[in-house]
Amino acid sequence: MASILIAEDEARIASFVEKGLTASGYTTRVAATGPEALDLALTDEFDLLVLDIGLPGMDGFEVLAQLRGSGSTMPVIILTARAGGADTVAGLEGGADDYMAKPFRFDELLARVRLRMASTGASSAAAAELSHNGLELDIRTRRATVDGRAIDLSGREFSLAEELVRHAGQVLSREQLLSRVWGYDFDPGSNVVDVYVRYLRNKLGAERIETVRGMGYRLV
Repeated sequence: MASILIAEDEARIASFVEKGLTASGYTTRVAATGPEALDLALTDEFDLLVLDIGLPGMDGFEVLAQLRGSGSTMPVIILTARAGGADTVAGLEGGADDYMAKPFRFDELLARVRLRMASTGASSAAAAELSHNGLELDIRTRRATVDGRAIDLSGREFSLAEELVRHAGQVLSREQLLSRVWGYDFDPGSNVVDVYVRYLRNKLGAERIETVRGMGYRLV
């Protein structure tokens, strides 16, 4: 199981990313300061680093510089509110493999994590093809088939289907699905989950997704 270090000092965001990555099959650890992040990154215990720039004690650019200066080739995805062009260039030229701006969608972060894992050959259950009861999802190509028939899913439909397959047989609440698929700034009063479940039922078969009244949805 691949291990990911999350360097993030804002507790809400760190918890959101950690929970999402854990649910997607990764082991995680959070560092809340720059020095802590660097010390942990240099242990070679992690396969990837998600790095905020605005860390206390040592900013993310310095963490990245020292990490690369040590000879480490661990993939680094910068995740920061500093979305200016100069910062993006500085991060990528400083050795980051990817750069994402906040606010962000978790499904996009997860896709980038998987891309970096695949490019480095890091092993992870999350990188494999997923299947359940005739529904097959190829995580790398983002392709879906039902009983061998190709199904065209949008990016958000695929992410929702993936979450349901990874937890097949389990009831997932609307709040869980909102958080994992739509992001940490989701509106808990939104009906978007119900709308996209209806889309998936139309494409995958209504019988595949069960509504558990008062609780949420379950892939059967």
